[in-house]
Amino acid sequence: MKPYGSLRTHGAGTLRRDHDGDEVVLGGWVDRRRDHGGVAFIDLRDASGVVQVVADAGEGEADEVLAAAHDVRAEWVVRVRGTVRSRPEGMANPALDTGEVEVAADHLEVLSQAETPPFPIEDRVEADEILRLSYRYLDLRRPGVGDALRTRAQITSIMRRVMERNGFLDIETPMLTRSTPEGARDFLVPSRLQRGEFYALPQSPQLFKQLLMVAGMERYYQIVRCFRDEDLRADRQPEFTQLDVEASFVDEDDLFALFEELMVELWRDVLDVELNVPFARLTFDEAMARYGTDAPDTRFGLRLTDLGEVFRGSDVGIFRSALDGGGSVIGWRLPGGGSLTRKQFDDWVEFAKRRGAKGLAWGVVEPGETTRRPTLRSPLAKFMADDEVTALVAATEADVGDAIFFGAGPTIQTQELMGALRVAAAREHDLIPAGKWAFCWVTGWPLVEWNTDASRWDAMHHPFTAPTDESLEGLEDDPGAARARAYDLALNGTELGGGSIRIHRREVQERVFAILGIGQEEAREKFGFLLDGLSYGAPPHGGIAFGLDRIAMLMAGKGSLRDVIAFPKTQSGSDPLTHAPAEVDDGQLRELGLRLLPREK
Repeated sequence: MKPYGSLRTHGAGTLRRDHDGDEVVLGGWVDRRRDHGGVAFIDLRDASGVVQVVADAGEGEADEVLAAAHDVRAEWVVRVRGTVRSRPEGMANPALDTGEVEVAADHLEVLSQAETPPFPIEDRVEADEILRLSYRYLDLRRPGVGDALRTRAQITSIMRRVMERNGFLDIETPMLTRSTPEGARDFLVPSRLQRGEFYALPQSPQLFKQLLMVAGMERYYQIVRCFRDEDLRADRQPEFTQLDVEASFVDEDDLFALFEELMVELWRDVLDVELNVPFARLTFDEAMARYGTDAPDTRFGLRLTDLGEVFRGSDVGIFRSALDGGGSVIGWRLPGGGSLTRKQFDDWVEFAKRRGAKGLAWGVVEPGETTRRPTLRSPLAKFMADDEVTALVAATEADVGDAIFFGAGPTIQTQELMGALRVAAAREHDLIPAGKWAFCWVTGWPLVEWNTDASRWDAMHHPFTAPTDESLEGLEDDPGAARARAYDLALNGTELGGGSIRIHRREVQERVFAILGIGQEEAREKFGFLLDGLSYGAPPHGGIAFGLDRIAMLMAGKGSLRDVIAFPKTQSGSDPLTHAPAEVDDGQLRELGLRLLPREK
């Protein structure tokens, strides 16, 4: 097919000074029209960009072109034939890539008229998001929105290129499968032929890609749609796309090298940015201790500090009770934070309370009688011994004029609170460097975590993640101490993807199922096909899944996944364009053997 189709010779945004004198045929939308009586200017827009078309008064067909140009309106679709010419001296438009040229039209044909759009087709528009999503096909005409999808297409093209260059096969896996526990609710699809039974839309192709390794495919990848019926937020959609990868006879370093190669190529080709490799690596424990999150933002400092030794035996009750109960006291310093007002400190205390904390301690380092004995202006200062103040300042490496925030409680919750506070304060005080890309592998994850509500162990990643060799001995005696061969890749505080080396021996998989409370009968019912596969010679294998939507969101500089998805859902899971989900008629329900319960008021 011709690059611009048979109805056009060029893209509007491709014309430059070296096209001067060329006859061209263009097709696109009227971005705007400026009518000056004897001359009319049309900014013609297509997917490649915008160019100015000029219709001048004259005789014969020239007057017909001008008359047609007088009639067109914004968003009409037109076809123009004309000659490219350089703009007059001083009339170039530096805001346009085509700003040095224009097209003198000798023919203008209206292909389609358009109603007045419900919002301006401009890069900056204040229209309500629901309105824009209701007319998403118009929203996508806006340059910034459409460019995000073009960036996404470029990303997927590079992903395929890198994976295929490394010998990976693009293999599809089923969309209709069975429901398995993977940490979120499944979308269920009723079967018409087997009444009362249901398919599930896949949360991931995890089990199928492992069976492909058993099948000897060795290197698999897929850019695949996945589905999770869970509450939505800016970085979550009920249906999403991931780059899914699995490889045989590999270890963690093999996979890290491959995906660092992928990220380097993406950032180089899409953003013209050179990344430094290898990426930084932190263990899960290091990430939590330093940053309070398993997806750390390492672009800036403000690292957390364990203050257990500072306050052990302290007269401050909240610190003593936290430490005596096996918890932690954790703090960090905010450089120059002494300039904050009391109201600003109170606002940060409320920030902590909104996240479930009982409160938040803070203090400002002030000069003391000697440089070795600074003082602390704090609501808790009167309860703290001089030696505690000195040790606190030393431990956090605070200087006079800095603020120190510190909290106490169960370790993980306190780390997460202080980590969230760290990021929020960095944003508030503009401490995050612009244009910096800080990738970080997080490794050494716990294999399981205790679910207090259900009184059971849950897998930290998923039940198919391999324990480390050191953890296999005594696995059942102390599951909480076991470590997994799992890893995540974080970028600027966002998890891009997670993966692991998988369990490839049936007996190990059955041991892990047992720890997770999945008995032999349940394992046989839900995962029998996997266990059988592992019985027929499964190679060591591992992989990862990257969130394509998240990668595109970050690379396009957007703040929400909805900005890089062609037809996204709202936070309620609805589609304002098609009004899905929607009711179905009773006949469809009868075919499926279903009857709806009355809606709750």
